[in-house]
Amino acid sequence: MSTGDGAEAGNEATVVNGLYIFDIEMRDGKRGHARGVVVLSDGRIMGGDSFFYYTGSYRYRSGKWRGDLIVNQHTEAVGRALAFGGREVTCGFSGHYSAGGAEIEGMALVGKTTVTFTARLTLKNAM
Repeated sequence: MSTGDGAEAGNEATVVNGLYIFDIEMRDGKRGHARGVVVLSDGRIMGGDSFFYYTGSYRYRSGKWRGDLIVNQHTEAVGRALAFGGREVTCGFSGHYSAGGAEIEGMALVGKTTVTFTARLTLKNAM
């Protein structure tokens, strides 16, 4: 698998470097939803939402991609029970990408609970 520079390699679409909006829906283990932004750049992921920041890496090939993220809380959520609250959480994901975005399915281990999630990324600004 290769990392991308946002260019087309032959007929193969690449993961476009840029700023993406994401929507995450957590399913099994814990329920939750998050919306935020991430920057995808040459195999690196950096971003966040109202309570968490995300760092990680990805690889892609032939319209499929996979990667991992580390999620950390940056802001206290007074009166709210956050699915990942107060923990550093490692997540793995895989899915499909196109020129304008991506869809993924992933899994996180939160303590002893496995949380599965889906996410949709939409490219807002290419670099």
